[in-house]
Amino acid sequence: MKVVLEHLTKRFPNRNKKGDDVIAVNDFTFEIPDGKLIGLLGPSGCGKSTTLNLISGLETPTSGKIFFGDDDVTRLPPENRGVGLVFQNYALYPHLTVLENIQFPLKNLRGDKKLSKQKMLEVAMTVAKLVQIDGLLERKPSELSGGQQQRVAIARALVKLPRVLLMDEPLSNLDARLRLQTREEIRRIQQKTGITTIFVTHDQDEAMSISDMIVVMKDGVVQQIGQPQDVYDSPVNLFVATFLGTPPINVFDGKVNNEQLYIGDAAVCAVPGVKDQPVIIGIRPEGFNLDVQGSFEVYLHRVEVMGRDTSVVSAHPACRNEVIRSIIPAKNKVDKTAKTVRFTLSPEKVFLFDAETEQRIPFPVE
Repeated sequence: MKVVLEHLTKRFPNRNKKGDDVIAVNDFTFEIPDGKLIGLLGPSGCGKSTTLNLISGLETPTSGKIFFGDDDVTRLPPENRGVGLVFQNYALYPHLTVLENIQFPLKNLRGDKKLSKQKMLEVAMTVAKLVQIDGLLERKPSELSGGQQQRVAIARALVKLPRVLLMDEPLSNLDARLRLQTREEIRRIQQKTGITTIFVTHDQDEAMSISDMIVVMKDGVVQQIGQPQDVYDSPVNLFVATFLGTPPINVFDGKVNNEQLYIGDAAVCAVPGVKDQPVIIGIRPEGFNLDVQGSFEVYLHRVEVMGRDTSVVSAHPACRNEVIRSIIPAKNKVDKTAKTVRFTLSPEKVFLFDAETEQRIPFPVE
């Protein structure tokens, strides 16, 4: 099911009644293709959960429209939209078994949609097998692990064969290993069912690993939409560049002079076509190449061995980060007793941003 958002805006009254309204979502326009998994990504308060609530019908937009396919559902009640919802806190009924929790939405169907007990059991069993909890059907939620409870919540959302599946921070309550396992399961289930899915998270690793496309939001405004790798490789502004990436991008104050990029007094990279100006520089951790003749010198703090990679932790007066993190292959040996270390930079991992607007300044990379 294709989902189309047209100039979607949501305002909330200011609590002190004297200030301006709070704009939670501001003129959001986007077409979500049929059968894709879209990640809504951003920090707390950016408007991603409000967007999800608008799509589900739990919130009414101040302006704009929402379409499911060709159907305008903007004013349609949530129960008539055909959405499945999965929440952060699972929201399972503690007194019901797993099977009863999954069947619960089916028992509320009325009219020609009402199913017989046998049909409800068949549908519930099919979904339980899909999410791999068919051996837990007689247990109560309190007898399940967090990951198992989340699977029950997903099964309950899927059992009505929703047109759209909406997931709001579904992995936040899980430990690191379970988060990894469950996000892989969510992707597998989504691909198998082909249901258009919108996945809200503040965790960029989650969004980038399972989404067909990501939408990065800040203060209710969409910053960038695209395939995860494309957004990572070509951020449109400083916010997107700093929000995506683990470890985070290294940010420096610098300048361009005669089409050369300077950090401090060192010319570190050619930037053809860029006029002389002060700039903000972002360098991905993997954009540093260890080189004793390199033009970029930093003060060495420590070296962290991470198995296949090595993290060189350093400092530079022009860096806005507390430390610089450079990720290099483990085969490259760093003299841990040295006071400084030198690098050359990979131009494709270097981004320039306007010092005032923080919008990206593109330059050709040879």
